[in-house]
Amino acid sequence: SDVSSGPAATVVIQCNIQSLLQHTSRMAGSNLRSRAREGEADKKAGKMALSVVVPTYNETENIRPLCERLFKKVKAINLETELIIVDDESTGSEETEKIAKQLAAEGHPVRIHCRKRVEGRGLSSAVLLGFKLAAHPYLLCMDADLQHEPESVPDIAQHVMEGTAEFSVGSRHVDGGGVGFEWSLLRRLVSRGATMLAWPVAACSDPMSGFFCVSKKVLQRGDGRFNLIGFKIGLEIMVRCRCHPIKDVAITFQERAAGESKLSAKQYKLYLEQL
Repeated sequence: SDVSSGPAATVVIQCNIQSLLQHTSRMAGSNLRSRAREGEADKKAGKMALSVVVPTYNETENIRPLCERLFKKVKAINLETELIIVDDESTGSEETEKIAKQLAAEGHPVRIHCRKRVEGRGLSSAVLLGFKLAAHPYLLCMDADLQHEPESVPDIAQHVMEGTAEFSVGSRHVDGGGVGFEWSLLRRLVSRGATMLAWPVAACSDPMSGFFCVSKKVLQRGDGRFNLIGFKIGLEIMVRCRCHPIKDVAITFQERAAGESKLSAKQYKLYLEQL
């Protein structure tokens, strides 16, 4: 009989859609179980090690407290971690390098790459360079200004390292998250607006966040395809690497400890271009 139209056709279409959804659900579940097995295998093989990359530009006052707080936390939970500082040339570069080498001499697993102007500029390319230099299979990016609390690093990394997410991000906009200082109404509106604009490309509650974790394996999907304009390299990786699932982890975003913010109207313009 002819089922190209009418009730019979509707039944066939509904059955096909249901079958497709079931297949997609099975595939997603299978991928999640596979990542979890990989995480368990890494744990048994002693590969649960993390590289933390911090891009810097005139952040001399924040390097030592960041490093000391980070390693105090990861040592307490026995998480093997290295810290890679990628410093763009500035008036503070010489002092930043000196501090990093002092920290290394004190026994902290810290490395620094001092990038000259001729090598490139900008936060996004600095982060990817740090990831390239990383020794460990799991990669985490955080800011140098201590607005991202070093004590939150294990919580951010946990879901990726255990294989329950391909990308995890520190979020101000989930239960338990927030801002630890008085934020102006304008800045709150800008942040919320930027989040809403990103929803069509990335289902993340805080796509502006620069506090995130991903594995080297997932990062490789985006090789040669990253757009390095602006500050929002986390969003770029989420989209270009087709990360799924993404886990939002509650953080408290703190006030800058020292130095000056690099965020400007130009960066908001670049964000719109990036989208």
